[in-house]
Amino acid sequence: MKIGKRTRWMLAALLLLAGCKNFWNVTSSGGCTTNCPTISSGVFYVLNSNSGQVEIAGYSIVNGTLTALTGSPYSLASGPYSIAVAPNNSFLYVSTQSGIYLYTIGAGGGLKLASTTPISTEFAASTMQVDATNSWLVEASGSGYLYAIPINPSNGTTTGTVQQITLAGITAHQLAISPDNKNIFVALGGTGTAVIPFNAASADPLPTSVGAPIAVKGAGGAAVSVAVDPINRLLYIGETLGTSGSSNTGGLRAFTYSSLSGTPTEVTGSPYATGGLIPASILPTASSAYVYVANATVSSSSTGNVSGFAVTTSGTNYSLTALSGAASTGTTPAGLAEDSTGAVVLLVNSGGSPDLDAYTFDTTTPGKLDSALSSSTGTDPVGARAIAAAP
Repeated sequence: MKIGKRTRWMLAALLLLAGCKNFWNVTSSGGCTTNCPTISSGVFYVLNSNSGQVEIAGYSIVNGTLTALTGSPYSLASGPYSIAVAPNNSFLYVSTQSGIYLYTIGAGGGLKLASTTPISTEFAASTMQVDATNSWLVEASGSGYLYAIPINPSNGTTTGTVQQITLAGITAHQLAISPDNKNIFVALGGTGTAVIPFNAASADPLPTSVGAPIAVKGAGGAAVSVAVDPINRLLYIGETLGTSGSSNTGGLRAFTYSSLSGTPTEVTGSPYATGGLIPASILPTASSAYVYVANATVSSSSTGNVSGFAVTTSGTNYSLTALSGAASTGTTPAGLAEDSTGAVVLLVNSGGSPDLDAYTFDTTTPGKLDSALSSSTGTDPVGARAIAAAP
């Protein structure tokens, strides 16, 4: 195959985000106020895009305090679109208006720009991920294509010919690579969700063509987020107008992963009401016991929320059970991540108030998220666009 922008979800409005100077002034607004745990986390990175705060902010939580990584924040040459950390935790990619830049990850998580020259200037990746072999940077853009960029697993640099395939829609909101590294899923707005076979061992890992996308559930709805269960049981899709009703009609759809090579089979009870309008980010936990959805907008509310579901297995049958009590957030949640310890769930809010939320798992109510820390990370809102945690 021959070689040839992420409008992100929020249906055109959630692109205007970012920043991270003068941090970390922890505030209690929206955070834990009683019986608060003293938490520590692994390294994570926030991608900021507002004027004057266009940068990557790297940090961890140390004994309850947000702590910047050495050298952070890391300035960007132009407005960013997306960020991806390689599974081997050796390098990080950030897509900007100027192209895709490579950073090496040093001891303690500090970043170093590999070159002032981007590894690619042809592809403005609106969403991207590194595959499990650390050999391919897979990205989708607003031009209607999915690209597989070959990279060196040792240093992250490009190594060969970029492969591409045409997508059924030109609005790529989010992509996910399955944990078994055999499929790529792309949420394509009103077009639905593409299911694309992937073969990392091949010099051309993408097929020559793909079947029709999984159609959206509700008329006028849009697929805006996608994720895969960590042990390849379920494919999750977040859709607007996924459920019926007069308010909060966002839906979380769940399909059995094993059915995706044929006719996709939706589990009984799907789609599940997310408690919001736009299910902007989906986080299946590493334990595979729970899945959380960040709702960018909620009816009659100026802020978003995070709803949770317990995953139940009975033989080869799966179901989700909604957890009681959605976690409160700031304005317009933009992304969820679980830190490397598996004990902290992180959320960034593009509209701020606060910019960053950190949650722990309740010790008495299984799956419930407890607010442990919230922070303004600069001139609020800084427009946090995305978050990525070190594996």
